[in-house]
Amino acid sequence: MASKLEVDVELKSSADKFWGGITATDELFIKIFPEQYKSIEILEGDGNNVGTVRLIKFNEGMPIVKFSKEKIEVADEANKLVTYSVMEGDILSYYKTFRATLQVIPKGDGSLVKWSVLYDKTNEEVPEPDFVKETAIHTFKGLDEYLLKN
Repeated sequence: MASKLEVDVELKSSADKFWGGITATDELFIKIFPEQYKSIEILEGDGNNVGTVRLIKFNEGMPIVKFSKEKIEVADEANKLVTYSVMEGDILSYYKTFRATLQVIPKGDGSLVKWSVLYDKTNEEVPEPDFVKETAIHTFKGLDEYLLKN
C-alpha cells in the first residue's frame, strides 16, 4: 500500500526565481551541493519537460543512494509544478515505487515549496524515507541561499 510523505518549506526567493533554479538543477546542484551530487546527466528529453530522463549520481557521503534514474511525468510551467518517478536506482531496493512532486507557490515576497513523495515499501522493515525528506529540505534551503546571492 502506498504511503505519502509531505513537507512545506518557506523560502525568501520569489517563486519565479526559485522555479528557475529548479529547472536548472542539472547545472546548479553540482555547483551548489558538491558534497551530495557527483553528476546529473540528461539521458532523454530537454531536462525539464515530460519524458525527460536524467541520471543522478550521488557522492559517497549520501546514505543508501548512489544513483537514481528519474523520469519527468508531469511538467506544468504555469503552476511551477513537476512530478518525477524513480525508474532505476538504489532507492528501489527499499521502495517499489517512488514518485515525487514539487510545486513552487508565491508567498508574499518569497515562496513556498510544497514537496511530496508517494512510495511503496518493499517490506514492513523498511524505514520511512525521512533521509530523503531531510535532503529535500536541505536542498531547497541551500538553493534559496544561493539564488539570493546570485
